[in-house]
Amino acid sequence: MVQQTEYSGRKPHVWHLFFLAIPLILANITTPLLGLVDTAILGHMDATHYLAGASIGTLILTQLYWICGFLKMSTTGLSAQAGRSNVEVQEQKRRTKVLVQGVSFGMLLGILFILLQTPILNAGLYFSQSSELLSQSTQAYFNVRIWGAPAALANMALVGWLIGQQKTKTVLMLQLAVNLINIIFSLLFVFVFEWGVKGVAAATVVAEFALLGLSLLATKSLINMSLFQSTWLKWLSLKPLLTLNSDILFRNLALQLTLAFIIFTGAGMGAQVAATNAILMQFFALIALGLDGVANAVEALVGEEKGKKNETALAYHVKVGLLWSSLFAVVYALVFWQFGAQIIQLLTDQTALQKEASSYLGLMILLPLVAHWCFLFDGVFVGLSKGKAMRDSMILSAIFGFFLIWWFVADLGNVGLWVALLSFLAFRGAILGSWYVFLISKPQQRIFDNNAG
Repeated sequence: MVQQTEYSGRKPHVWHLFFLAIPLILANITTPLLGLVDTAILGHMDATHYLAGASIGTLILTQLYWICGFLKMSTTGLSAQAGRSNVEVQEQKRRTKVLVQGVSFGMLLGILFILLQTPILNAGLYFSQSSELLSQSTQAYFNVRIWGAPAALANMALVGWLIGQQKTKTVLMLQLAVNLINIIFSLLFVFVFEWGVKGVAAATVVAEFALLGLSLLATKSLINMSLFQSTWLKWLSLKPLLTLNSDILFRNLALQLTLAFIIFTGAGMGAQVAATNAILMQFFALIALGLDGVANAVEALVGEEKGKKNETALAYHVKVGLLWSSLFAVVYALVFWQFGAQIIQLLTDQTALQKEASSYLGLMILLPLVAHWCFLFDGVFVGLSKGKAMRDSMILSAIFGFFLIWWFVADLGNVGLWVALLSFLAFRGAILGSWYVFLISKPQQRIFDNNAG
């Protein structure tokens, strides 16, 4: 049986998690801001197909990278569990191993995407049903941008590793630096070299490799490459990481299927509904900025305590995480209640669309209050590296929490879709929360058993 330990000294203050989360929240905010800059640059070119083509190319790659988010999630938990001591050789060795394996696997996956770029692009063009001119712009953008895939996927592992080491300020600084690099090179390649849509893509590739270099520099003082062993890259050594990644991959696919169903089913109800859902999804994106930041901080803290096998400290961090997640959810709900109509007006100036989207504000107010549970417990289970639990809970929630509920409320039309989404989020939070309670129950100490979920 694992010995339950107490804190040595005073417990971390409840603000500790908050100050870990804030840099991650700010880093999350920089991503859409960068997208606005790229949109402005392409929007000032002499034809609309440049912007539209780049948007489709970005969407194709974003979907690929989003599905590969398992690289960041798995590396975060394993990095946190490896510890942060620069004295203990074993901790240094575990940290270095996690980083080497994560970055190597990410780069290998990126090279595979380059080799498969033609079928990937053709599939994207098929589903987008683009015109010939639009397809040409998409192809021009995609064929340049895809060369950044090895760096982009390796960066996921690096960022996850840094979060696991609680280097959240470093993550923010790196994100700000790479966004500045991207903006400078976009302006240079488009307006000086006149490379058009290829210039924006090339600037992103430069930024992705710059982030790779800067991130490796940031990790230099935290690892010991003299401890490197070639056996780390062999199948038996990689198997635990690949198994964890495969579980989270299926988790991501189930989530993506659910979100895609909402988008495509809404689109089938007409252009007005599709446009309304595009606006409502921005409310979901807004809450993700804050709730993801809290969840990422919890990942690092929970993972560290799992590595130390300190159940008391682990449970404390989960409680503090729930506190901050709940507070963020309440703030979001109040903001949507007071300023929801103004947010919609910022997103569209069409009166009919404003009226339609405003009719959903009640559901948008409920959204953060329901969603924060699954965001928080996702972070807990990432920190625990329990991929099977994340996979199974997502699949069960998709089947019973979303599709079954949708079958009952389909007559409500688009409102039914959003009711089903709220049900899906509630199911995820309830299943993961119950699973966590099961894991911490005594005397089995299942929470430290890597085979228990």
